[in-house]
Amino acid sequence: MAVELVKTPKILIVDDDPAALKIIKKTLELQAYEVQTEDSGSAALGRIKSWEPDLVLLDINMPGIDGLETLKEIRKLPKYVSTVFVSGKSNTDDIIKGLDEGADGYICKPFNVLELLARVKSQLRINSLQDDLEVANKKLQALVNIDDLTGLYNMRSLYSKLENEMARAFRYNRSVSVVMMDMDHFKSVNDTNDHLFGSYVLSEVGKLINKHIRKIDIGARYGGDEFLMVLTETDAKGVISFCRRLSNAIRKDKFDNGSASMSLTCSLGFATTDPNATEIMDAKELVRQADNALYAAKAGGRNCICYFDLAKESEEATKVGLEEAS
Repeated sequence: MAVELVKTPKILIVDDDPAALKIIKKTLELQAYEVQTEDSGSAALGRIKSWEPDLVLLDINMPGIDGLETLKEIRKLPKYVSTVFVSGKSNTDDIIKGLDEGADGYICKPFNVLELLARVKSQLRINSLQDDLEVANKKLQALVNIDDLTGLYNMRSLYSKLENEMARAFRYNRSVSVVMMDMDHFKSVNDTNDHLFGSYVLSEVGKLINKHIRKIDIGARYGGDEFLMVLTETDAKGVISFCRRLSNAIRKDKFDNGSASMSLTCSLGFATTDPNATEIMDAKELVRQADNALYAAKAGGRNCICYFDLAKESEEATKVGLEEAS
């Protein structure tokens, strides 16, 4: 079993007083913290960017950029850095001002060593809880955006991703394609077997889609046994080639979960944007065109591919066979 390594907290001390630096550094190193020091705000900002400390202990009275100005610059950084003032300014107004400027804590000089350690431990504990919360939020976001049965995106997050891809393609005069896929006669899967087998089939189809799309593409479960894929920077010829590979993979796969076994086919329809269009197309309209192409494929006998190449402005979907030469 893999052993999870415990990260040693990194603390940066910023103070122009050599004696204060020495005392604080020695105190923290005795607690096995990783410690570095700087004697100015400008040097501290450079060290924060390169070293990425977990906590900064910052003096206020320093030549050049003082602690308050340094903190303002720290708060402009993309990643939040916990910062505690350690200052000889000990009146209430100074403490309030420091906290109002965005400090996470305030320690007055001269300080009690045990109090300093307690406050450092407290802030690092808060950091750890915030890190745990961030990880939990990311997991929760993944659960919200991902279909738990197939491992693909769900439609809740699909349209915003598609809109971003279409905007990028429009900017650089490139194509975006939406592929709609429907499992042929899927009702018979549940009618002939139980719904557990139907869920198994959908899960396996999701794996096949993930296997055949590129990392820059998007795969989603549209609903039921219908799937949607977004292929970026791919023209109609390239999408036809992709559809044939995916369709053949599904047709050759023997869906077998040990209690039931079945071979299946699928129908595919897609629409490809015009890279030379003068206006950006609405994402929902592109999906609607792909859905119309899928409807044409199903009406045309299933187990085939139909598409709309929007650069050609054709009102009828073009049908292609699965075995035709690319």
